[in-house]
Formats: sequence, structure tokens, C-alpha cells
Amino acid sequence: MINTERIRQDFPLLQRPLPNGKLPVYFDNAATTQRPLPVLQATENYILTRNGNPHRGAHYLATAASQAYDGARERIARSIGAQPEEVIFTRNATESLNLVAACYGAEQVRAGDNIVITVAEHHANLVPWQRVARRNGAELRYMYLTEDGHFRQEDFAKIDARTKIVGFAQVSNVLGMYVPVAELTRRAHAVGAKVVLDGAQSAPHMAINVRELDCDFFAFSGHKMLAAQGIGVLYGRRELLEAMPPFLLGGDMIEYVREQDTTFNEVPHKFEAGTPNAEGAVSLAAAFDYLETVGWDEIAAHEAVLTEMALAGLQRLPYVRLLGSTDPREKYGVIAFLVEGVHPHDVATILDSYGIAVRSGHHCAQPLGAFYDAPASTRLSFYLYNTEEEVEYFLKTLPNVRKLMGLA
Repeated sequence: MINTERIRQDFPLLQRPLPNGKLPVYFDNAATTQRPLPVLQATENYILTRNGNPHRGAHYLATAASQAYDGARERIARSIGAQPEEVIFTRNATESLNLVAACYGAEQVRAGDNIVITVAEHHANLVPWQRVARRNGAELRYMYLTEDGHFRQEDFAKIDARTKIVGFAQVSNVLGMYVPVAELTRRAHAVGAKVVLDGAQSAPHMAINVRELDCDFFAFSGHKMLAAQGIGVLYGRRELLEAMPPFLLGGDMIEYVREQDTTFNEVPHKFEAGTPNAEGAVSLAAAFDYLETVGWDEIAAHEAVLTEMALAGLQRLPYVRLLGSTDPREKYGVIAFLVEGVHPHDVATILDSYGIAVRSGHHCAQPLGAFYDAPASTRLSFYLYNTEEEVEYFLKTLPNVRKLMGLA
């Protein structure tokens, strides 16, 4: 097991009292994570010693910035089993998924084709496909779930000879459940469809190898895995990226511009218009260093303990309804629930008065909320710096929510 006491020393924010005097119990990690000192120091070192505009200049600082930026790409590619040319830096997973929809989906999907996604998708992997389907005359098909969050066997047949895209999150940001990636990917590739995998909720918690996953595209965000906000990654198979048109135009993505036409840079630069977020890339490379030093298996084991504790405690409360599976072996650090008689926003607000940060709302997954008749819910999400004592404190505090709302 990991040494959380030692790890928490790397996160000064967790030691700083909130305005209400409480120390933060931060259970909103699926939204964004805190940053450890090694990541902050790597970013600061870049800004203080190598801050220049990458790929734009022959002077020392421009060259040093280019080396740092390109080195970060190589570091991240190595961690996810990709080639550096297949790693595109974006602002976040949302931009990555929009890039795939606009530059691959819009070009390849035709009238009469279909796109298959799940009802559990984050809006970032849903709304772009709505647009592609509507504009191109294609059908958007949904795979639905059982009450406990599992796939319905009959829905696999929705992937057929007319399917061009199969898009899904590796781990649901609401249910916290790992989807059957191998089965969906096998069925997609069997009919010639491409797999778009949303890794925003999986990449922070487990080792990722895109070759083993056999996906065609993989998207994730740095801020959900200890790095800065504003940096994300899109992995794409090189042959697909080379055939795709660029997303944004100008800056580093050009090769040569004439008055009436332009040629474009090679991948990945073709998809990185304008001055890049170099310090964000450096922070993400440092975050991978930090997480891999702790160990993916150790992180997963630690989160599993917290998840099992929280699920067991919540199931003892008769007024709590859990969304998705109640089996801790099927949850990856995310638990969404409802408290009978109390709106999730009130749950979150009252918990906040005790220093406990949770997420409330639809979690950018409104179709899933409608499917489960839960337009809003409260969400716990754990990470490597959370402790068993914090989970115990949450479970002890939650009954106060109903008491303060005048309920038994």
C-alpha cells in the first residue's frame, strides 16, 4: 500500500485550512486534481530557466523551450505506448474529442452510416457526434445499460456494417465502471469502424497502453492526473492522423503559405496551431513521473480500499441510492449517489460547510441522468492522497445533511 502520509506532504493545499477553518477533504478528483510539489517545481523551473516560444527562434531560450516541449511529448508517448508523432497536445480531453469528430468523423461519416456511443458518455464524447450525425445525415445510436450499470447484450448488435465510429469512455465519470473495451473494440474493428476512447477518467488511475487497448484514438486531460489545467492529449494512429485535415489553422501547423494556398506541417504539428502550452506539457510529463514513481498498481489498490469503505458505509444508510454497480470491484474511485429528500446541490453545500468537497449536478452526462431518472446526483471521487480517515469522516458527516434539512 502507498504511504498517504508521505504523499500528502507533497500537496500543500491539502494542509491549508479553508476559509471556514476546516482542512479540505477533497473528494472531487474526477473534476480536477491537486498538484504535487514536484509537478509545480518542474513547471516553475521551465518558466524560470527555459521560457521561450517552442519551434520559433534560433536563440537559446527558444531552443531550450523546444527541447522541453518535445521532450515532454516523448515522455508521455513512452508512458502510453505510442510514438511521439502520434501524441497531439490539446487543451483537454474535450478538445481532443472535438478534434476527432471534426477532422475524422465529419470527413468519413456519410449519409446512411451510423455512429455508436453509450448513454453514459460525457457530453464531450456525445455532443460532437450529434453534430456529425446531423450534418452528415447519419444515425446516432446509443447502447443502454442495466440498472446496475452493465451493458445489455442485445445492444452490441447496434455495431453493424454501417457503423463508422464507436465512441465510449474507458471508465464512466458517473458510474466509475470500466466498460468492456476489448469486446467493443473487437466488434468495431470487425466491421471496419474506428474506436474513439475517452480516457479522461481512466488515465489518472491505471497504466495505459494504446497498442494493447487497440483503439484508434485516445483522449485524456492533464488536470485530472496532477498536471496543470489547459493541457490535454490526443493519441491517434499515425496513418489516420496523416490522412486527416488540420483542426485549427495558423502558426506552427503550416509548412508553407502562398497567397492562394497552403501546405501543412507533418504530424503531430499539423494539429497544434499557434503558440503551445509548453509549461502545461512539462507539468504533464512531470505528473507521469510522479504517478509512475508511486506505482499504478499501488494507486489502484489504495483507491479500491477507499471505494469499498465508502460503498459499504453508504449502503448502510437506507435513504441513499447508489447509481450503477454496488460491487466495489467494479468501481474505479468514483461513486455517484442520491440522498432521499435532499437535492444534490444541498448535499454538496452542507458537506462543504464541514470541509468536504464533492461534486453535485449532472456531471456533464445528462442522457445518463435521464436514463436513470436522476437528473442530478452527488459524486465522490478519490485519488492517491485521500485517506481512510477522510472516508470515515465523510460517512460520519453525511447523516447530518438530512438532519439539517429537517428530515429524520
